[in-house]
Amino acid sequence: MVKKVLTVAGSDSSGGAGIQADLKTFEEYGTFGFSALTSIVTMDPDEGWSHLVTPIEPDLVEKQLKTIFAGGALDAMKTGMLGTIEAIEITRTYIDKFAMDNIVIDPVMACKGTSELLQPENVAAMTRLLLPKATVTTPNLVEAGILSGMGDLTSIDQMKEAAKKIIDLGPKTVVIKGGHRLKTDKAIDLFYDGTDFTLFENELFPTDYNHGAGCTFAAAVTAGLAKGYSVQDAVALAKKFVAAAIKNGQKINPFLGHVWHGAYNHAEERMTEK
Repeated sequence: MVKKVLTVAGSDSSGGAGIQADLKTFEEYGTFGFSALTSIVTMDPDEGWSHLVTPIEPDLVEKQLKTIFAGGALDAMKTGMLGTIEAIEITRTYIDKFAMDNIVIDPVMACKGTSELLQPENVAAMTRLLLPKATVTTPNLVEAGILSGMGDLTSIDQMKEAAKKIIDLGPKTVVIKGGHRLKTDKAIDLFYDGTDFTLFENELFPTDYNHGAGCTFAAAVTAGLAKGYSVQDAVALAKKFVAAAIKNGQKINPFLGHVWHGAYNHAEERMTEK
């Protein structure tokens, strides 16, 4: 039986992150993806690729979730960009109603390429309503700094301290993604289960074609959990999946390049061109 996996997140019209990244990743993992859109992100090539986030009406978010859960509980789910407090509340309602587990909360607080953060009240609602239900939460360094109240995180020791503070917010486990901001020659992520720390290290690829990496990582963890992996094993496989996606990133337009979701499974080699 194919595992059923849900993403509640925003749509990235450029195709690299958000709902688009999640569904592509779910497919590569051999799982069946469902999606509930909370917002639509568009970019204007005539205005230097400026971003516009348009929230979906909460009533429509609810209708999507009602449709998705018509067959009962799913095997795993993740959240990404949540456009409104109402969308956060509705998502929590469905988590409770169907006693969902295997929940990945990716605490998206801004679009890559923009410094505009979500409204503080949205972050507060996500922290209060969703983090306590999380099997794992996957903040990047900026998001971890906000959730922990520590601000800029620049070292592994600071990441460990932030992870302890985030665990206190209720998730079972946390992965803090280091990435380029850590100023090391490795791609370092920190996993914490409330007792032990595990560092995941990989090659740091010098590329700007990494749009969608965070969403893809969280989606890969979600699909791994749906297929029965432990959280730590799901994180380890997701790290390999995303490393391949970044290493094989593709230039999409004059403004940015995306990770290639098919890289780990060599999807482009499975289909021969006529």
